[in-house]
Amino acid sequence: MNDKQTKIRKDDELPEATEKWGWKYHHVGIPTRHVMPNEKHIPHLGFYVSGFDISPVGVEWMRFEEYSPIDKLIQTLPHIAFEVNDLDQELLIHDFKVITPPNSPSDGVRVAMIEYNGAPIELIEFRTKSDRK
Repeated sequence: MNDKQTKIRKDDELPEATEKWGWKYHHVGIPTRHVMPNEKHIPHLGFYVSGFDISPVGVEWMRFEEYSPIDKLIQTLPHIAFEVNDLDQELLIHDFKVITPPNSPSDGVRVAMIEYNGAPIELIEFRTKSDRK
């Protein structure tokens, strides 16, 4: 099998990103047009976020302002986010279409958004971790 061929995944197999690359599920971001409870405004990115801090399964609601510079793909389709150990290395070794270059939305956090097969995927690197394992 060459690099251009895709391995067919069986129903009981984990995705390659988690099984071989070591990525860890972090959250799913869902765009909405509805005002959600306890929204936090992120003014420099032009959107509101809610739900992540209380969701046991990592659901994050995102409501975008008209002027938001966030890529339209992220504003219109849900995205899945994975924690990675080295964001720059992951972007270097994989041939991803980067739709949001690496940036720091908050202290100790770096993120990038890629498009894979038409879907937005967020990669997150934490410089410091909380007491989670």
